[in-house]
Amino acid sequence: MSTTPIADQAAVLQANLAERVPPAVLAQFTEEVQQLATAGVPAGVAQPGARLPEGDLLDAHGEPTTLYAALAGKPAVVVFYRGAWCPYCNLALRTYQAELVEPLARRSATLVAISPQKPDGSLTMQQTHELTFTVLSDPGNKIAGRLGILTEPTDGAKASQAALGLDVAAANADDTAVIPMPTTVIVDTGGTIRWIDVHPDYVKRSEPAQILAAFDAAL
Repeated sequence: MSTTPIADQAAVLQANLAERVPPAVLAQFTEEVQQLATAGVPAGVAQPGARLPEGDLLDAHGEPTTLYAALAGKPAVVVFYRGAWCPYCNLALRTYQAELVEPLARRSATLVAISPQKPDGSLTMQQTHELTFTVLSDPGNKIAGRLGILTEPTDGAKASQAALGLDVAAANADDTAVIPMPTTVIVDTGGTIRWIDVHPDYVKRSEPAQILAAFDAAL
């Protein structure tokens, strides 16, 4: 199944938001994205050849698991996303469902998505978007932190989020507003990172074709 590229979907989403969200509120998000894009990928981000960190996670029903248990010894694409509250995350994961799940299955690989939100947020994400892949909660961003991909909304962005009725800290399992930069990691059966794609600008995401090409080149 082929869908519209994530970049094109994000552009439509931005246009729709511009029509619905007050300009002063939207301006804080625009400024935040510009700051993130200018700062770029943080120093110290995990590189190919490093081992993907193991960690205790919660499944969508709140049951304890670990990252490596979820991977089950298979090569995998692991997607770190901000949370169910993020519309760009929603459209990205829907696209991955449509364009990655089956191609990865044909490659005997799996897809896992991880966020710092509470398990009920993971369950909502999975059910609302009819996701068949594993969606996990990383309380306290332990794995994302060890990958070096953490950030936090600016004060201006937090004020705009509040104006829209959103409280990221309340959505997160550790009651902080710390979130991962949208990141895609390809890992082999031994847990070695073979490819990592970090997007400080959270409007942008790894495209399915890009992920599959990187997977085929790396494994």
